[in-house]
Amino acid sequence: MFQENNKRASITFVIEGEPASKANSRRMVTIKGSPRLIKSKKALDYCKNFQLQCPVLEEPFEVDVVVTLHIYYATRRPDLDESIVLDEMQDRIYKNDRQVKEKHVYWHLDRDRPRAEICVEVMESGHQSSCG
Repeated sequence: MFQENNKRASITFVIEGEPASKANSRRMVTIKGSPRLIKSKKALDYCKNFQLQCPVLEEPFEVDVVVTLHIYYATRRPDLDESIVLDEMQDRIYKNDRQVKEKHVYWHLDRDRPRAEICVEVMESGHQSSCG
């Protein structure tokens, strides 16, 4: 849902599925005789799934933003890692994840429905997030 209230633009949406940890989602392959690190199958599948569900703003934010993430994991095992989610919003919600100047990330457990609940807001001076 995209909102613009008193010049504060924001978008809130949900991505179903458990995010892969970017730090633990690399695998070693050999390409033309050279070793390379590429995303794991789980990470590639999540990225594909994310792109299918993520809204695309007609004009992605080009200013600094605040991101609030509630990540629901299916088990207690995963580390809290929002980096793949921030990467996947590039060119859809904002131009580049370097625009994320403040983030609030929360770990939750939901065995039946792993997901990421995401709110992105334009950052203002003296900002108070309206995302929960």
